[in-house]
Amino acid sequence: MKTFILKWNQVSLVQRILVGIIAGIVLALSIPNATGITIFGSLFVSSLKAVAPVLVLLLVMSAISKHKKGHQTNMKTILALYGLSTFLAGLIAVIASFIFPVSLSLVTGVNDLTPPEGIVEVLKTVLFQVVDNPVNALMNANYIGILTWAILLGIVLRNANDSTKDMLSNFSDAVSQIVKWVISLAPLGIMGLVFDTITANGLSSLLTYGKLLLVLVGCMLFMALVINPLIVYINIRRNPYPLVFYCLKESGITAFFTRSSAANIPVNMRICEKLGLDKDTYSVSIPLGATINMAGAAVTISVLTLAAVHTVGIEVDFGTALILSILSAVAAAGASGVAGGSLLLIPLACSIFGIPNEIAIQVVGVGFIIGVLQDSFETALNSSSDLLFTATAEYSKKRKEGKEFMINI
Repeated sequence: MKTFILKWNQVSLVQRILVGIIAGIVLALSIPNATGITIFGSLFVSSLKAVAPVLVLLLVMSAISKHKKGHQTNMKTILALYGLSTFLAGLIAVIASFIFPVSLSLVTGVNDLTPPEGIVEVLKTVLFQVVDNPVNALMNANYIGILTWAILLGIVLRNANDSTKDMLSNFSDAVSQIVKWVISLAPLGIMGLVFDTITANGLSSLLTYGKLLLVLVGCMLFMALVINPLIVYINIRRNPYPLVFYCLKESGITAFFTRSSAANIPVNMRICEKLGLDKDTYSVSIPLGATINMAGAAVTISVLTLAAVHTVGIEVDFGTALILSILSAVAAAGASGVAGGSLLLIPLACSIFGIPNEIAIQVVGVGFIIGVLQDSFETALNSSSDLLFTATAEYSKKRKEGKEFMINI
């Protein structure tokens, strides 16, 4: 048994999740009355609910506290590009979700919701969640309150000594490790979730996941091949596609398979050196981008949140959709660097529509079912954009200064 477990852990998470999906389908079709299998899905979901609030608090607080003042780099331009791209990703995802609405097959609680009456009620809900007690926010998974406290504490702790920041970073790393342990159990959890979905709603319910995946991947490809090139062109006034394709090839492909922006940092740093970029800039922008430049995560959060909204029958007006675009961009900056990290932030976005945590976590479970491809495309977009915008900022600065520059690809 020990040998089997060791060999099983050596198999990639993607392959293990595929095994879990297949096992769930086979068990649901062969022994549909074995309801005890669903406990694996319930335990997996409960584990995610337990760790997600603490993860968001520590990750965002640590990232903001480590930002250094007075360092002369292209960081302002890079941060602006990061923010613009992430916001546009959320907006594109919202528009696509309205054009191609997707509803999900959730298990319980859908008919018990009281949707907000309009944008005023949504704003009121958001404001009260912002000023929530931090302990209460953590206990009740109020992600908006958690994010607010994380930002405020991170800003204050920028003046703290290095040992305090290191301790905060260590706690953040520790919780991230716990998340990795939980996600390593994803194959069993997903087996239970797939079994529960098929026995409750039939095999045809899996087709919904295919439609959802098409919307997600379509939005990410649109960002990578249309929106990002447009942003680059506006800044450097040259054909952006050689640089875009170079970044996708050199950074995106490795990120697709590692499924971790953090793991792809050394790859991006090496490429920046190869491009001859300023080390004082990319040594900061690449690690920071792995934390806050999350266009793919914004797409995931927006699409899956609106899938939940469509499922429970909530009508969304333009103002509320715009709030979701902004919130998904802000929430994406708190996405964990581990595989599936953005999925843990879906409850945050769902909360502005009055969707309870129990329903939101079921949507997170759906995200893990399609996460084999979703997270790979998401990470490829996120990590390649870190490299792309770091290079764009430097080339843009040279253009504005009237200096000649050559893109060394």
